[in-house]
Amino acid sequence: MGNALRFLSAKLCERSDSGDVTVGVSALAHDLYNFEITNQVPRELCKHVVSSRKAQCKWYKNLAGAWRETKPPPKSAEEASRLVIRTRKRHQKADVEGLLAYYGLPLPHSLVELTTWAPPSEPQGLMFELHTIPVDPRAVADGDTITVYVSVADPRESANVPRLVQVAADEKAKARARRNYGDADELHKLIIDAGYRVIKLQNEEVLAKKYRIQLRGIDAPEREMPFGQEAKEELVKIVQKKCLRVLVFGEDRYGRCVGDVYCNGVFVQELMIKKGLAWHYKAYDRRPELDKWEKEARAKRVGLWSALNPETSWEWRKDRRESR
Repeated sequence: MGNALRFLSAKLCERSDSGDVTVGVSALAHDLYNFEITNQVPRELCKHVVSSRKAQCKWYKNLAGAWRETKPPPKSAEEASRLVIRTRKRHQKADVEGLLAYYGLPLPHSLVELTTWAPPSEPQGLMFELHTIPVDPRAVADGDTITVYVSVADPRESANVPRLVQVAADEKAKARARRNYGDADELHKLIIDAGYRVIKLQNEEVLAKKYRIQLRGIDAPEREMPFGQEAKEELVKIVQKKCLRVLVFGEDRYGRCVGDVYCNGVFVQELMIKKGLAWHYKAYDRRPELDKWEKEARAKRVGLWSALNPETSWEWRKDRRESR
């Protein structure tokens, strides 16, 4: 079936002799790969669906073909769930939901439908655009703040690298080659203090400029608030190890770039609002589409909207400032 399924089958998923199921994308990949070899579907599946074993075999044949044709193959639970729903859209609801439940994948009602909304080619107020290297999950501070790095090979960055930083990066590489790790560490500290970092990327060291990004137009719950940790985890899930496109419109009082963030064509703010993990920050952003998405999330009572009148993050911060 291809390297993707074979790798997931061998490395990520094991099933016990007792019939216990390892849920998730890897489990589905394992079973699809196994089906192509044996023409057998999991024995336990019949407890979750209503159709016959013969019908289940047809599902797996179609799913295996759809998985093979999907480039790149599904990696997240949501991507796998959407693939199942797309290939099973004419089948009974009980079968679709039962199949998803068997693998612990999101059910149809919990999936967020994203628009094809995209910014104009030259958005009003745009200052500059960034194209980042893959994001380290540890660089996500909370549900609306990310630290990103842009390679100095990027045309916008290359002409602005301080000579001191470039020399330090070259000398650091030489010091490490001589195994003079003390000097290398001192040079690395100098680079970091200047707002840069040497990052290992695909067995190559890349000098990159650091940017702190505040997601424009949203305000996520603080980590100590209800859904604060969930917001951070969701943002990590969206951006980790991905290259981002960031449209920067300004700078806030903390020195962060305020921008719109896109990940594989997905508008990150839209996803965070629709999942009920961020408010539309109307005091600083009046875009009607953000307001519309917030109303949709509120109507569905997802995330922070599971409470009737959740305390906003700006009210929460104000209360704590006044109590000091």
